[in-house]
Amino acid sequence: MHKRDFLRTLGGAAAALALSPSQQRLFALPPAELARRDDFWSALRAQYAVPTGFIHLEHGYYSMQSQPVLERYLQHVREVNVVSSHYMRTVQGANKERIRARVAALAGCRPDDLIITRNTTESLDTVVSGFDWRAGDEAVMAVHDYGAMLDHFALMARRWGSVNTRVTVPLDPLSDDEVVQVYANAITPRTKLLMVCHMINITGHILPVRKICDMAHARGVPVMVDGAHTLAQLDFRVPDLHCDFFGASLHKWLGAPLGAGILYVKPGAVETLWPLYGDEGYAATDIRKLNHTGTHPVATDLAIEDAIVFHEAIGIQRKQERLRWLQQYWTSRVRSIPRIRLFTPRDPARSGAIANVGITGMTPGDLATALLERYRIFTVAIDSAGVTGVRVTPQLFTTTQELDQLVRALTELAA
Repeated sequence: MHKRDFLRTLGGAAAALALSPSQQRLFALPPAELARRDDFWSALRAQYAVPTGFIHLEHGYYSMQSQPVLERYLQHVREVNVVSSHYMRTVQGANKERIRARVAALAGCRPDDLIITRNTTESLDTVVSGFDWRAGDEAVMAVHDYGAMLDHFALMARRWGSVNTRVTVPLDPLSDDEVVQVYANAITPRTKLLMVCHMINITGHILPVRKICDMAHARGVPVMVDGAHTLAQLDFRVPDLHCDFFGASLHKWLGAPLGAGILYVKPGAVETLWPLYGDEGYAATDIRKLNHTGTHPVATDLAIEDAIVFHEAIGIQRKQERLRWLQQYWTSRVRSIPRIRLFTPRDPARSGAIANVGITGMTPGDLATALLERYRIFTVAIDSAGVTGVRVTPQLFTTTQELDQLVRALTELAA
């Protein structure tokens, strides 16, 4: 980027983030260096209504909107309410198409390959239900995958007689090949679909998705990717993953209102899917056939655009570096403490914001309760697929002082 273009971009970000001149100078630092500057991120913290009664370390479920995005969202609610059905019958469709194009640009794909949904579960279950399953058809997935999708595959098995093969992903692999081979070993001539997490939600483990997709495609198997925790957290383009289907939530790392997600379907794959709801208004090759939403809360869609503006003002590389650094900041301090076990890979490149920590002799529920009641630290207990700890998910504005309190709490509980 030329210097004048960089300065123009910086000026736009400064306006969107309400940065002071001194904060703008910090913003110009390389992302890896800025990640360590609490003085900058504390200033960004002012853009959020951070709770004061507890330390919030469970942003992975739903991460709050920034105040600028929240105010715009409330403005959309009021404006749509005033004109009501006039909005719905005149400009609703055009606005949604504009926002769809904006989200597609964020994902790095064509607008024709993406639709706006309510969340990752709706997106991926739309794909799973859309397959023409036959008795004996096989699907491959991991025990660490999200429960809602595992449940939906189980439903297909009960309804159509398909077979679900669950693999166990190594928690701390030494190489990508170790992970890829786990999935390769599960594929048979009857395999019809493979599901894989881009980032495992309970451990934060980033999987080598592109290598898994290439391996599966070489065996004639399409791949569906759960990207709930990677879109707007990691720097990537969806088509570069080489997947056939990709679902994500926008109310996690993009900071959009609750009830916003996406489904990407690679060109040529849409016609293989049956819609959940009948809609004869679109051709069999048009992804919008999968997007019959009825009367929808349109203010949520409108605010997605505002969330993208705020997200792009920060910059995906800055977000990725900051979130990864925060996780490494606290995990590196507790990994060697007796009785403490981390279920997240050691290699920084294999994880992002999310990590999972347990204490030998404490159930995940007891650990989560102790952290909240004794130390006012909010996490979530995870006790499944061999992962027995609490998930810790900071956000951009989480301070090192808050993470120091987490380290102190874990150290005392382990002792």
